Amino acid sequence: VQLQAFGGGLVQAGGSLRLSCAASGRSFDNYIMAWFRQSPGKEREFVAAISWKGFNTYYADSVKGRFTISRVNAKNTVDLQMNDLKPEDTALYYCARLGEGNTYDYWGQGTLVTVSS
Repeated sequence: VQLQAFGGGLVQAGGSLRLSCAASGRSFDNYIMAWFRQSPGKEREFVAAISWKGFNTYYADSVKGRFTISRVNAKNTVDLQMNDLKPEDTALYYCARLGEGNTYDYWGQGTLVTVSS
């Protein structure tokens, strides 16, 4: 499985961006998918996750109400709609697959989101 994240960019505070993660190789429709982020000097942190059918979603408190995760299994994509962005959302964003051992076993390369104040 290869994951490729894209859609990052520079946006002003209060603006929106939509990140996408495309999977190639084996299908990911039986797996939980998630987004993480890492800011300079900080550890990677969980942002959001979605169950394999999309019925259940999970969010970090810091993004709840502003970010929405979604997926289209037929297209092997998982998206992250980010609204009301804040400077503290600036980070490299990664998509990842929760594997059989309940660990994230495949990661995308990251896409950079920069929010200016």
